[in-house]
Amino acid sequence: MAKLPEMTKHRGIPSGLPGTGFQFTIRRANPRGVTAIIKRQRMADRTPTEKLADTAFLHALWHKFGDEPFERGNLDAGRISWLFGREIVPAEESFDPQSYTAMLRIDERVGRVSMPDAFEDVLEV
Repeated sequence: MAKLPEMTKHRGIPSGLPGTGFQFTIRRANPRGVTAIIKRQRMADRTPTEKLADTAFLHALWHKFGDEPFERGNLDAGRISWLFGREIVPAEESFDPQSYTAMLRIDERVGRVSMPDAFEDVLEV
């Protein structure tokens, strides 16, 4: 088996939303290559559980990193993609969407408008 790329593991970020299949982190690097972060369109017909997963993920990120830039590391590309370009934005000009070392940051202004509960001290799930 080929050597997997190095990947920062963010301790303290939940692995996912309990009781659902929505994951927030991955266990190991993808042996077939790094999954790209893309901007996914959020439609109005998303379920309350999908919306809660987005809010819980942003809540975890905010309480871990605040307004500081952070490395993608083992954060799930699919979950990031639901927030990318809005609540989560690149923190560097040379952003590589297929890199575990890509730097991201939370756009607090946008996040507080779209998901205000994510910035509360406690989020009920």
